[in-house]
Amino acid sequence: MTKKQRALTVMTELEKLYPKVPIPLDHTDAFTLLVAVALSAQTTDKKVNQITPKLFEVAGDPFKMAALEEDEIKYLIKEIGLANTKAKNLKRMAEMLVENHNGIVPQTFEELEALPGVGHKTASVVMSQAFGVPAFPVDTHIHRLMKQWKLTEGKNVIETENDAKKLFPRESWNKLHLQIIFYGREYSPARGSQEKDFITRMLFPDEN
Repeated sequence: MTKKQRALTVMTELEKLYPKVPIPLDHTDAFTLLVAVALSAQTTDKKVNQITPKLFEVAGDPFKMAALEEDEIKYLIKEIGLANTKAKNLKRMAEMLVENHNGIVPQTFEELEALPGVGHKTASVVMSQAFGVPAFPVDTHIHRLMKQWKLTEGKNVIETENDAKKLFPRESWNKLHLQIIFYGREYSPARGSQEKDFITRMLFPDEN
């Protein structure tokens, strides 16, 4: 089976499993999605969804977020990892959105990645899920599974992202990256048994 054939098999099986995929992080617009994704670094989506309702009640737009003191933001997000750094980034991010973009989340990778606490993956999620621009955000689940399925030899998430974009049709990227994340959580957790990972067994039957 060639790499392209393996990629097609992966797409086919994931479409059967997850014909519809919700965005895991609760949000109401581009700003709340941007904040939620920024908060999700080294923290579970579940935990982020638990703390964001109170945060967004107080600071659901850049103007309100920028008006808060850093300590106030830190108090609202204290239950998640790296709260000190994230509070500092959120305040400055909101200030920059107000100062440079009239409080509107920009719709380019370059402008998003210029914001504090916003890396390429976060920008990719916002571009794909808030604005519908084809992107392939790669997290640890996707990086691990792409290597497991021998679809990449990428040493980091950027190399894996580049390989994914070459293998999978552009129109599939926004949905497919979510499908792989859901599959990883359900069938191939990073820790523990890999017995549920039927796609790997399907791709490489002789190795099982």
